[in-house]
Amino acid sequence: MSVQSEAQLENELIEQLKNLGYHQVDLKDENQLLNNLKIQVERANGIASFSANEWAQVLNHLKAGNSFNCAKVLRNRFPVNFDDGSTRHIDFLFADPQQNIYQVTNQIAIDHSASNGHTSRFDVTLLINGLPLVQIELKRAGVELPEAFNQTQRYAKVAYSSGAGLFNYIQLFVISNRDHTHYYSNGTSNFEFTFPWADFENKHIHKIDTFAETFLKHQHITQMLTEYMVILEVEKRLMVLRPYQIYAVQQIIQRVQHSAQNGYIWHTTGSGKTLTSFKASQLIMRLPEVEKVLFVVDRSDLDTQTVREFNAFKKDSVDTTKNTGTLVTQLGQKHDKLIVTTLQKLNIAISSDRYSDQIRYLKDKKVVIIFDECHRSQFGDTHRNIKRFFNQAQMFGFTGTPIFEKNSQLKIDSQAVTTNALFDECLHKYVITDAIRDGNVLPFQIAYLGKYTSNGIENSDSYEEDVEGIDTKELFDNPARLEMITRYILDNHPIKTKNKTFTAMFCVSSVEVLTQYYELFKKVQQEKQQQAEEQGGIYTPLTIATIFSFAANEELKVEDHSGLIEEESADLPTRISQSNRDKLDQYIAEYNAKFGQNYNSGDEFYAYYRDIANRVRKKEIDILLVVNMFLTGFDSKPLNTLYVDKNLKYHGLIQAFSRTNRILNADKPFGNILCFRNLKQATDQALTLFSNKDEAQKIVLIPSFDSIKEKYNAAVAHLLSIAPDPDQVPNTLETEEQQLEYVKAFREVMRINAQLENFVEYDQDDTDLNKAEFQKHTSQYKYLYNNVRVVQPKDKVSVLNDVNFQLELIHRDTVNVGYILNLMQSVVNHKDPEKKQQYRSQVQDIISTNHNLYDKQELIQKFLDENIPRMANGQSVEQAFAQFWDVEKEKALNELCQKEAIKPEVFKTVLSQYEYTQRLPSREDVKDLPIARPKISERKTLMNTLVLKTRNFIEKFYRGL
Repeated sequence: MSVQSEAQLENELIEQLKNLGYHQVDLKDENQLLNNLKIQVERANGIASFSANEWAQVLNHLKAGNSFNCAKVLRNRFPVNFDDGSTRHIDFLFADPQQNIYQVTNQIAIDHSASNGHTSRFDVTLLINGLPLVQIELKRAGVELPEAFNQTQRYAKVAYSSGAGLFNYIQLFVISNRDHTHYYSNGTSNFEFTFPWADFENKHIHKIDTFAETFLKHQHITQMLTEYMVILEVEKRLMVLRPYQIYAVQQIIQRVQHSAQNGYIWHTTGSGKTLTSFKASQLIMRLPEVEKVLFVVDRSDLDTQTVREFNAFKKDSVDTTKNTGTLVTQLGQKHDKLIVTTLQKLNIAISSDRYSDQIRYLKDKKVVIIFDECHRSQFGDTHRNIKRFFNQAQMFGFTGTPIFEKNSQLKIDSQAVTTNALFDECLHKYVITDAIRDGNVLPFQIAYLGKYTSNGIENSDSYEEDVEGIDTKELFDNPARLEMITRYILDNHPIKTKNKTFTAMFCVSSVEVLTQYYELFKKVQQEKQQQAEEQGGIYTPLTIATIFSFAANEELKVEDHSGLIEEESADLPTRISQSNRDKLDQYIAEYNAKFGQNYNSGDEFYAYYRDIANRVRKKEIDILLVVNMFLTGFDSKPLNTLYVDKNLKYHGLIQAFSRTNRILNADKPFGNILCFRNLKQATDQALTLFSNKDEAQKIVLIPSFDSIKEKYNAAVAHLLSIAPDPDQVPNTLETEEQQLEYVKAFREVMRINAQLENFVEYDQDDTDLNKAEFQKHTSQYKYLYNNVRVVQPKDKVSVLNDVNFQLELIHRDTVNVGYILNLMQSVVNHKDPEKKQQYRSQVQDIISTNHNLYDKQELIQKFLDENIPRMANGQSVEQAFAQFWDVEKEKALNELCQKEAIKPEVFKTVLSQYEYTQRLPSREDVKDLPIARPKISERKTLMNTLVLKTRNFIEKFYRGL
């Protein structure tokens, strides 16, 4: 049975779209696209015909530039000045599908030869009112989906802005290889942020025909474009909602339109609840029966990211001041239907007599109130005050961890206060197992560290997975134990964070314990720094920052209401502890000194909070030490590790763990959790409660180190069955099918290796593929990518173009040239010959075995052998290496130009273009390199060779430095 070709798949899809009501139109180029656009805009707006002058106005308006500007033009009306002196507004997209005109075309060609001599031809394009709004890129069955995504990325760089730039109006992309289909918004830069469509129960719809039947229907695709996309003004980009977000919004709107009951959305932490809830607010605002929509957050959540997100959705919508009067003014303005405010200010506004006259008119109006993170904010007096003030209030909550009877800590008349009791009904679920399955959040790898005896701490220098159920303050607060944990963290932090590629948080049981840890970090790091200086080495201390509440009964709140965090206990009385506040002031002063700021624990406290949040995201803080704050509602993609010395349970545990599981890249396969207490049972209970699915632990938790290592060795065995000798790969794997099998096998080895590198106990030489052999396979893998997977003639399609090589698994900066230069500096500076040799051996080992540096090994080795021995103590290795590198690069450039008979000045231009665009050169980029004009019969081979040579030169001298 033959494999269905792309052309066959394309034709079948077009026939299906015609049955769905799309009119097929044959458009070959941009001129035909423009002619068709004029006709459809006229038809959609009921205009007989634009004159040349009138149409020129429209075309000039449509030349908006980038996709972000085009998205705004698409959704706004445009006033056309007609020749008869009248003015009429026209629309480019209508919310009512009956008013739009839907067309489908295929293989439309866009000429961008002026920039690079090429023409791009697109598979299937959906036109609405003549504008190309949905682009469908198809690949034959067997081609991996990321390759279709990469194709659209190439188009975005070179084709969409060509000519009149009409393809910048693309709002959505659909990619499919028939069996798997994803969609995403224009501007998406990573395949990880493309999504499959799903039904209400979160079951994926994979096949392109089933996808088209539901997603591409006129009504649905129109809703996607008009209701379920977000234009982020601050970030200048588009976002589209995922299926579960759309279902949640739809459920809330239906509840508002057809019921007076409340409701809540259970979407797991990290799944984009803020975007969902704000989009729901925007759409509810349009309903005529609704007087006001209040989007309510907790003040403690108003860090820099949250403010930027809210203001991106609705400019200047967030008022971060303490002035309740601003909120009251907004409530009194009837034209402003959507208000973003804090829980604290809303409570003051509706509870104080001084504001009653201004907002009394709302008491009997329909007011919709949406609470972000309702598991924290809705269990005290505020909820009751809202119900007392608004007679027709309809309340909706969003939470990743609902409060059930099992995890409720509050009771009224002997009845547990639950999310269901307050919000009536769960309207939609998207639990943690769904999110991990979809790749929207990461799973966790949890290590339980610490070995105790009945008499206290066992005299051991390390922690093992052998935790007994001991829970006494005397044991946990023992200074020897705290110091042991501090030393463990400092020793292993580079491994857990991949040499500070990522950051960490450390949550502890009380402010008193936090202050001890803070001082211990300073003490131990000073010791390490002093030891390094005495030995002529370098120790760069970790940056430790902290923030906490200075309420005297903070520990009581945590321990007596186990699982709750500070913000959840807002109704508990607080007393100021002066000693705690003095400590906080001291730590803020140290923070100010390091970062040149001027914060304090008074009026500037929340500014300090926001600044810390921002610096954690920018990786300027290595470990953030906290008691309760930042354990919920805080998102930072570079944060991959949580150290835990605190009793957590239920929603508090899931919220805290979830700080680590935001998707970033292949270097972050899971969130690291290191527990210094026995939280195994609490973890199991929490996962069972909040996953709502069987076998949740198998999905949410990464297997043990031994289990992953076993999988690694199995993957290695499969690899070696294909290629036992990596040096012989070019000779033994002769067919592309064999090469493809090898690529897939080694890619799996690299993927599991990336997981193992997060474990302290991992030693690659203790596996069935040692470092040296791993490096050799990496070289062959990259050889196949660079030498075989090049631009092929049209009559020969390489099967290697069907596979996503996932080069990000190779191009990692965990151990890069800068890391080696630091070690070389230790060789130069150290006075002890034995230590010099030790550092030199370490450098030698990295150079000879690290696959990330295989293309630079020869030159780094030359610098180590020839330059390092001649350098004096204190001389800068970095400067010397930069000079050495420039000389070697110029020498290699001249040798390559002479050997390949290419023009040096043109070659330098190609290199400069790469430095600017970071895009590896294609055949078009190197066509002017040869000194002599090649024969037509030799041109393709020569161009492929020059592409390969140029890319290899860039890999060697430009990438990974």
